[in-house]
Amino acid sequence: MNPSPPSSMQAIIAREPGDASVLALAERPVPTPGAGEVLLRVQAAGINRPDIMQRQGIAKPAPGVTDVLGLEVCGEVVACGPGVDPALRGQRRMALVAGGGYAPWCTAALDHSFAVPDRLSDAEAAALPEGLFTVWHNLFELGRLAMGETVLIHGAAGGIGTLALQMAHAAGCTVIATDNDEARFAELKSLGADLVVCWPKTDFAEACLEFTGGRGVDVVLDIVGGDYVRRNLQAMAFGGRHVSLSFMQGSAVTVELLTLMQRQLSLHSSTMRPQSHWEKSRMAQALTRHVLPLLRSGRIAPRLHARLPLAQAKEAHLLLESGQVFGKLVLET
Repeated sequence: MNPSPPSSMQAIIAREPGDASVLALAERPVPTPGAGEVLLRVQAAGINRPDIMQRQGIAKPAPGVTDVLGLEVCGEVVACGPGVDPALRGQRRMALVAGGGYAPWCTAALDHSFAVPDRLSDAEAAALPEGLFTVWHNLFELGRLAMGETVLIHGAAGGIGTLALQMAHAAGCTVIATDNDEARFAELKSLGADLVVCWPKTDFAEACLEFTGGRGVDVVLDIVGGDYVRRNLQAMAFGGRHVSLSFMQGSAVTVELLTLMQRQLSLHSSTMRPQSHWEKSRMAQALTRHVLPLLRSGRIAPRLHARLPLAQAKEAHLLLESGQVFGKLVLET
């Protein structure tokens, strides 16, 4: 029997903008699934840097979206909204959500969710949706990464990075990764990196040019911003595409337009949360065709750093902000 949802629940919110100490359990109503939605009994929720940005007050949920944090979950379908086949009750699904993941119950658009492959645990499945959508859209749609090309992935040991290098490797691409901890290099190579550059010790632009025989890389996936953008351009091949996911060293950058014009380089960026319902549905369809088979076969798998109880969301945020996380952190209910 599926558990019947109560009327209220304890969920994690940020009481006010601030550091991890502002995270707290608060009572919230259990949501009701609307048209095209399912209600999930959440087993696990992934933690992402946009969660930290929401906690800090930098990124805010859209009007009408819950203040409960969390953008990806795995859980069991316990109720179906109008237009959803009730036969889905009892099915495990992993979903990208607009918010509400740090809770025992969460609604999700059916079109933004996937049946969980049998080989994945709940925690592993919860670590995937945000990364799958983000990597697919940025690396393969905006960046147009294609078989035989070379990609430079910064922050390769992070949740997005470990997934991006696996997806790029599975697509038949050469992958150059950067990281600051040489103890992780062997595992990064086992995940698909052809070269790992220790950025505190080595100039990554020079390393990319040397590795490619002076040609440079076709695509850069960057989370650093700041001066890295200028250095990324130095490492790029003619016609290269630069994709920005974040800006850990600042969002203000200086770019020489003549360099872009002469070498036909292009700059791209996006964030997933503001994408329309229909855009996310379109991406989900592409992921179902191109990436879900790789998950089912085991060619792509999440790398979990740690699993923590929901009540330890504060400790999880502190750990993510420490820079020591290799892969993903997951909260379990």
